[in-house]
Amino acid sequence: MTTKPKKLNSMRLLEQHNIPYEALQYPNTIRDAVEVAEVLGVPAHLLYKTLVIQSAKAGEKPILAMLASERHLDLKKLAVAAGEKKVQLAAHKDAEALTGLQVGGISPLALTHKGWRVFLDAPASELAHLMMSAGEKGTQIRVPTADFIRLVGARLAEIGTDSGEA
Repeated sequence: MTTKPKKLNSMRLLEQHNIPYEALQYPNTIRDAVEVAEVLGVPAHLLYKTLVIQSAKAGEKPILAMLASERHLDLKKLAVAAGEKKVQLAAHKDAEALTGLQVGGISPLALTHKGWRVFLDAPASELAHLMMSAGEKGTQIRVPTADFIRLVGARLAEIGTDSGEA
């Protein structure tokens, strides 16, 4: 698990902006973010998953919602934060078609060229660093939170809950 990961576009972007990062690899067969955190030996609240959200309005660009691996997205809170009437989680196949990335490897760092809005669950503001997919299943990237927010233009919002009930 300490093999050097191949250079991904997310890493090139971070290097271009002189943002330090650490890449960590894990078996790309693991799809659950909480399990990824366990395998990497990091607390679940530091590993963030990226969800692709679609607006009910036709023609609207998708939204990326980022939450700690053990938290659940509250679609109503996200809709309010995004100024949308209604939003829905994209199906796996739709998320992959929209992003060009596999579920489990979707990363805002690999999608900056799309100009999508990124909403980061508010508890992230308390973290010095957070981890997320590097844009490929099997590779996570650890970046300074403030640098990440600045780079992708993420908006902090209370979009998650600790229980499965939204």
